[in-house]
Amino acid sequence: MSQALRKTVPLYIDGEWVESQSDQWIAVTDPATQEVISQVPCASDAEMERAIASAAAAFGSWKEVAVPERARLMLRYQHLLKEHHDELAEILSRETGKTFEDARGDVWRGIEVVEHACNIASLSMGETVENVARSIDCYSYTQPLGVCAGITPFNFPAMIPLWMFPLAIACGNTFILKPSEQDPLTPTRLVELFEQAGAPKGVLQVVHGTKQQVDTLLTHPQIKAISFVGSVAVGEHIYRTGTDNLKRVQCMVGAKNHMVVMPDANKQQVINNLIGAGFGAAGQRCMAISVAVLVGEAQAWVEDLKAAAAAIRPGAWDDPQAAYGPQINPQARDRILSFIEKGKQEGARCVLDGSHCSVEGYPDGNWVGPTIFADVKPEMEIYRNEIFGPVLCVAGVDSLDEALALINGNPMGNGTSLFTACGAAARKFQHQVQVGQVGINVPVPVPLPFFSFTGWRGSFFGDQHAYGKQAVRFYTETKTVTSRWFDEDIPGGPNMTIQLK
Repeated sequence: MSQALRKTVPLYIDGEWVESQSDQWIAVTDPATQEVISQVPCASDAEMERAIASAAAAFGSWKEVAVPERARLMLRYQHLLKEHHDELAEILSRETGKTFEDARGDVWRGIEVVEHACNIASLSMGETVENVARSIDCYSYTQPLGVCAGITPFNFPAMIPLWMFPLAIACGNTFILKPSEQDPLTPTRLVELFEQAGAPKGVLQVVHGTKQQVDTLLTHPQIKAISFVGSVAVGEHIYRTGTDNLKRVQCMVGAKNHMVVMPDANKQQVINNLIGAGFGAAGQRCMAISVAVLVGEAQAWVEDLKAAAAAIRPGAWDDPQAAYGPQINPQARDRILSFIEKGKQEGARCVLDGSHCSVEGYPDGNWVGPTIFADVKPEMEIYRNEIFGPVLCVAGVDSLDEALALINGNPMGNGTSLFTACGAAARKFQHQVQVGQVGINVPVPVPLPFFSFTGWRGSFFGDQHAYGKQAVRFYTETKTVTSRWFDEDIPGGPNMTIQLK
């Protein structure tokens, strides 16, 4: 039986799968049934120290491995990930509740980043200039930082770990992964395959736990960089604590993503894209569209949108007719239901109410049906907060300028999109909108890995973003060398200035 399907989730320390000696365990439950499918430990202090020490020791030899050999490890790894693609998707579905097809997409988007890491030789290249001064050359290298760590969320247990450790390790670092305690089985299987690909002992460690284990990573002097994806509140703590302890930190956090619909857009295309972007993955995506901004005559499309959303339903992961699955846990479901009630109290028009959703055969599932609020105003709680569920807010404006003002007035800047047939409107929107990831007739503009995931403003804490060239810069330090070789024709004597001569 795969390690990933065990009833207790092991740690991975110093190249070995270790049964934790912790006295604190967390139940991993099936979101559709509440059945306990595994138990995950909160690593003890001794286990945390052992993992960090192993990663620090392995760094000394791993950083000296030739860059092409690191790339070959990633080539072998991406081959195994593709070979086990559907197996990973099934594990992911069972522990998150995602539909099988959605889970397959989660795995595939992670594989794309591993493919990008296979290009590490060219991604790591420095720069050179000959004769910056007489007979003096200047050139730079990128060198790894040391031990890096990643703290990943529940909603993408394959994709987001694969955003982090493959690129960090390809750059010559060692890595400690702390997956979400809510769905650790998928990351466990990812690491099994990495081990199978030939990863050297100690290059990758896996620890489990909650705040105590995270704080150990944030404050430990051996950890040089931390990558995090999750909520704003946790991200603020991680960013402040990590940087206070002199670590390099990147935090991808909250979102409130708007999709602007111009009246010249194709109505059916708009509706199809809004349904997928607003309700896919049960709304548990940081790039989900949570606000539809209908401009001018497009405001009359609310009833068509309602009819399309009413035709979809949630269901179990292996139900091919299900549009999406349950929320990850009862607390998440109850939080979403409380926002639905709050929206009604605030005066938003609830044109489709999914708060009393049930699924036949799964009476204990964390179900929330598709929900749409119209006439939503910026001061409402349902607009101001990231609901992180299948709840779509609809706001009406009279012009593209008003839509831009609405988006730019929101503190978040993760993603946005515009649907239009007008090139001038698209050019104006992409130029003026203060959001890091923009789609033109693309509802969820998550860039491919040769770019970077570039959330702005309140959606990101840090300087360098995830994957792409920015991630390589995040996981490396630049060393610049200024070099001269003397010959007899160069005049001697001391140079008393900073100027190169």
